[in-house]
Amino acid sequence: MPTDPIALTADLIRCPSVTPEEGGALTLLAERLSTAGFECHRADRGDVANLFARWGPKNAARRFGFNGHTDVVPVGDAEAWSVPPFGAQRRDGQLWGRGATDMKSGVAAFAAAAIDFVTESPPEDGAVILAITGDEEGPALDGTKALLDWMEAQGESMSVCLVGEPTSRERLGDTVKIGRRGSLSAFFTVTGVQGHSAYPHRARNPLPAMARLMDRLASATLDGGTEHFDPSTLAVVTIDTGNPATNVIPASCRGTVNIRFNDAHSGASLTRWLEAQAAEVAAAFDVGIETKIKLSGEAFLTPPGSLSDLVVAAVAAETGVRPELSTSGGTSDARFVKDHCPVVEFGLTGRTMHQVDEHVPEAEVVALKAIYARILRDYFA
Repeated sequence: MPTDPIALTADLIRCPSVTPEEGGALTLLAERLSTAGFECHRADRGDVANLFARWGPKNAARRFGFNGHTDVVPVGDAEAWSVPPFGAQRRDGQLWGRGATDMKSGVAAFAAAAIDFVTESPPEDGAVILAITGDEEGPALDGTKALLDWMEAQGESMSVCLVGEPTSRERLGDTVKIGRRGSLSAFFTVTGVQGHSAYPHRARNPLPAMARLMDRLASATLDGGTEHFDPSTLAVVTIDTGNPATNVIPASCRGTVNIRFNDAHSGASLTRWLEAQAAEVAAAFDVGIETKIKLSGEAFLTPPGSLSDLVVAAVAAETGVRPELSTSGGTSDARFVKDHCPVVEFGLTGRTMHQVDEHVPEAEVVALKAIYARILRDYFA
């Protein structure tokens, strides 16, 4: 009997796996996959649970991998939900609950496709690998990174990988991700000299310096885009002084910007630019500016080729839609996988992810399983 991706999604939703809680989700998957002949291992690190599952020999000539996560974001105000967040209710052709879209349905779809594939038409000299983490929504330090570290230590590897994140924008099949922009946050602390606002000459006000710096950064044109990427963007996300008094010039001020950058830049090149901008403003205003950088991921691209062609052809065959190859959106765990093997991303539409009353059309989950199943058949054909 074919594996039902709707029932498996519902079972996963009932597992309260808010990062970093495992909630029973990976245990459930390991049981289902082991029954189908997968060799399953936990690759936990720190407080994070991770699951590695392989069907077929470790040294198979072709090793197709899926990557995804079972952790979910918090439900927020549970009273605002019209359904129990972990109840997995089904109504009106929709499946409701936290993680229904992001991304327990995607994990269920590729797990169901993989189970049926190896049961019904096992490939010769091939392996199917599932690398599933419990920490994608959180810090992501001990999630897919830990899985890849464990795989390297154990001599395990994927030839190619498909990340099952929601990628479709308006309808299932319209977008395949072949790369992602990088993400960098810069934290600035401007330090001057506190004083009375009636005697500004006796103080050194950090606020005009911060305003100048933020304006310079926000007004800059980082680039005009590249072959596969839109122009990079910079957003000022906060400016804080913590000063409630109107007659006091504060001693310091903090500001933060976030940059989503394309392959014209690197974290290092942007860090140098940001530090140079801060140094010029600091000198002009005679203040100190401390700059701290947090790089969440570099921009990367899997050039269009055999892997993206395989996914595009399967999507078109199952849906009648020919997907666009895109690098838009935020970051994903593909930023870690790209150092291991070629990687693309394809999954559901993500209209309600992270929202109250998150839900997914059941028909989409069924169709997604069919797409993943075709990808496996075509890859090992």
